[in-house]
Amino acid sequence: MARGPGVPVAAGVLILAAAASWHGAEGKACTNAFPGLTSHTERAAAQLRPAPASEPGHHGHGHEHGHEQHLTPTDESTWMSLMPRRALRREEAFDWLMLYRKLRGATAGETRGGAILSEVSLHDVRLELGSLYWRAQQTNLEYLLLLDVDRLVWSFRKQVGLTAPGTPYGGWEGPDVQLRGHFVGHYLSATAKMWASTHNDTLKEKMSSVVDTLYDCQKKVGTGYLSAFPSEFFDWVEAIKPVWAPYYTIHKIMQGLLDQYTVAGNSKALDMVVKMANYFSDRVMNVIQKYSIERHWESLNEETGGMNDVLYQLYTITNDLKHLTLAHLFDKPCFLGLLAVQADSISGFHSNTHIPVVIGAQMRYEVTGDPLYKQIATFFMDTINSSHSYATGGTSAGEFWTYPKHLAETLSTENEESCTTYNMLKISRNLFRWTKEIAYADYYERALINGVLSIQRGTDPGVMIYMLPQAPGHSKAVSYHGWGTKYDSFWCCYGTGIESFSKLGDSIYFEEKGDTPALNIIQYIPSTLNWKAAGLTVTQQIKTLSSSDLYLQVSLSISATTSQSAKLNFRIPSWTSADGAGATLNDKDLGSLSPGSFLSITRQWNSEDHLSLRFPIRLRTEAIKDDRPEYASLQAVLFGPFVLAGLSTGDWDAKAGNSSTISDWITVVPSVYNSQLVTFTQVSNGKTFVLSSANGSLTMQERPEIDGTGTAIHATFRAHPQDSTELHDMYGTTMKGASMLIEPFDLPGTVINNNLTLSAQKGSDSLFNIVPGLDGNPNSVSLELGNKPGCFLVTGVDYPAGTKIQVSCKSSLQSIGGILEQAASFLQTAPLRQYHPISFIAKGVRRNFLLEPLYSLRDEFYTVYFSVGA
Repeated sequence: MARGPGVPVAAGVLILAAAASWHGAEGKACTNAFPGLTSHTERAAAQLRPAPASEPGHHGHGHEHGHEQHLTPTDESTWMSLMPRRALRREEAFDWLMLYRKLRGATAGETRGGAILSEVSLHDVRLELGSLYWRAQQTNLEYLLLLDVDRLVWSFRKQVGLTAPGTPYGGWEGPDVQLRGHFVGHYLSATAKMWASTHNDTLKEKMSSVVDTLYDCQKKVGTGYLSAFPSEFFDWVEAIKPVWAPYYTIHKIMQGLLDQYTVAGNSKALDMVVKMANYFSDRVMNVIQKYSIERHWESLNEETGGMNDVLYQLYTITNDLKHLTLAHLFDKPCFLGLLAVQADSISGFHSNTHIPVVIGAQMRYEVTGDPLYKQIATFFMDTINSSHSYATGGTSAGEFWTYPKHLAETLSTENEESCTTYNMLKISRNLFRWTKEIAYADYYERALINGVLSIQRGTDPGVMIYMLPQAPGHSKAVSYHGWGTKYDSFWCCYGTGIESFSKLGDSIYFEEKGDTPALNIIQYIPSTLNWKAAGLTVTQQIKTLSSSDLYLQVSLSISATTSQSAKLNFRIPSWTSADGAGATLNDKDLGSLSPGSFLSITRQWNSEDHLSLRFPIRLRTEAIKDDRPEYASLQAVLFGPFVLAGLSTGDWDAKAGNSSTISDWITVVPSVYNSQLVTFTQVSNGKTFVLSSANGSLTMQERPEIDGTGTAIHATFRAHPQDSTELHDMYGTTMKGASMLIEPFDLPGTVINNNLTLSAQKGSDSLFNIVPGLDGNPNSVSLELGNKPGCFLVTGVDYPAGTKIQVSCKSSLQSIGGILEQAASFLQTAPLRQYHPISFIAKGVRRNFLLEPLYSLRDEFYTVYFSVGA
């Protein structure tokens, strides 16, 4: 295999390992290799089926900091102690030493070029009360507080023979599931970061209790081993027998403990993770000495999480060469080698097995300064962005990467595993810290909004998704996994989910060391930073954005406690335009802004300073990453960084006409439309039913108990005059006596005709007279056909869900005991659904589409990619 441009000779061991593992596009020995047990879904299904207790089961599936000082390891003696026992001759010892020097990299010892930006402490960032991000954070906090410590640690106690009060949780944390304990590690990371973000005292007590219990479990074992499953699982790993990713779980536990130390200051947790590292160092050394290093690498053809990453982090704290060497041994050469030669050969690899390996490679660069690992991470990010990512910024289909630039055929319910987005954000974050390239910050913004905010079900605590469907006409609620549950899911994506929503403030601001302190503001999220290095408090607020806005407007205020000079760098997003972009400082214009760059201001700041930023925000389309001509029409629609999804159960044919101007076929939903929305209800058999329009028919359905459902969509109508200029409030008594068009919420431009069909044509047979209810109730209304006075929409008496609406006329149906009057009377109530502030209408071939931000949707059916044609 040819070496890629700029790849140093030091990459030789990676290249050879990669070449040896390549089996072509159909599969790679380097990835999760047991047939039928290659993905999260397959292994969970196999594991959760009843099986003999003795049968091995199955699983498919950093703490970042501002470490500035370059380390120059002199750890060859540590490596030589690992030499296989069979390597006795002098020349074999020399070969072993040369192997390590290649592993370590010929450039180890060189100084990195340029400063690395430092993250600011989560303790110093607070999200604005009531903001979108604050609500997401609080929903997650509520879930973390709901979880019971005894149930979380039940399997850990049981494993070591300690008394285990209560009952264990279910799902992937069930006591018979081999992956048990992984979520507890995530919980330790999430609670450390959530406590730093909120200083919630109850949460601190809970996380400290978990650490104390795990400490007792580790002490009981006495070897440093700590897990909710037996150490025999690693015997299976080392024997190359199938078992559900035990190193993956160990990484989560080690990372959680390390975060409890570095973020929450729990020194006991550091001692525990050091003991774990030493235990596994001995295990890996035994495998290499007994067999070979190739045998160890073969055992890594399974999901190991970010073992290399957490060990590099640990080394920066302990300076123990054993930890550095062990970190090197988890740098998966058969995968990193492909990236070292800059080959887009990642198709067929299990995505979330390998993204954390790249994160570990990034940490290796920060620790050793070896530029090869910077090049690997840069090439990997470029590869994902150019060939393997969706408009949301997410990646993976069915948990794997497919052929580059062939994404059209991957659209399904099983796109964008949430874990992959969590990990890709880490990669882009690190690359930005190294380079200050705006593209990485833009990616972070896109993936955070569309990939992370999308996985929570509104403000329902503990309800998240595994995959983010991108096929036309699908729902987050209707996929292989659907929405998870609070206490019986605990998927891998639940673990990364609780972490994501605990650290929403960790990538808004980055510090830059120097004689003049500098602050990079790269995400526009309402928040306040206590910037201690400069003695400043920086508060940013965002004007609530609506589809009618021409600009994203940001305001920043400064409060100063010192008089030193400081530099502020503000990201100018690439999605904006120079035409209309502007900034003012204390009402003084700062001149033109260039998208994809920084606005930099250095001054002695004071408490009277106020900065305003104005970024033009526009609609645009973005083609799916597929280089085949037959898929050129597949386009996603974005508003600035927001991916817009069209409410649809499958239709995806948009009609752009012959215009190249997007405003000719996508228009704003005026805010006044919300005042025209209504839901009609009736009570039957003690239950409340709603008038519903779905699949072309009008029926009565039970009123949904929760928000965000398809029923809520279908039970909401826009009632408005035929003259579109008559836009006024339709609530209450103002609707009575008016002639209205009744438009289903999700079918803008389509109305219900008097013959109860749907049509885009609006004539006299499309009007309904909203008259006082025939039952005499002052709060009710009846819907009279506009072209047939005396005829009304009616239901029935004591009817079930699904009852079809009919038309009955007073002249042809005698009222017996008020049955007609009752069946024809509805309560006009507040709508079950409203337009999102960011809402548009897109023209379609057969019907129009209501577009809303993907992140805001819950159970609704939607389409992300449209076939845009003339």
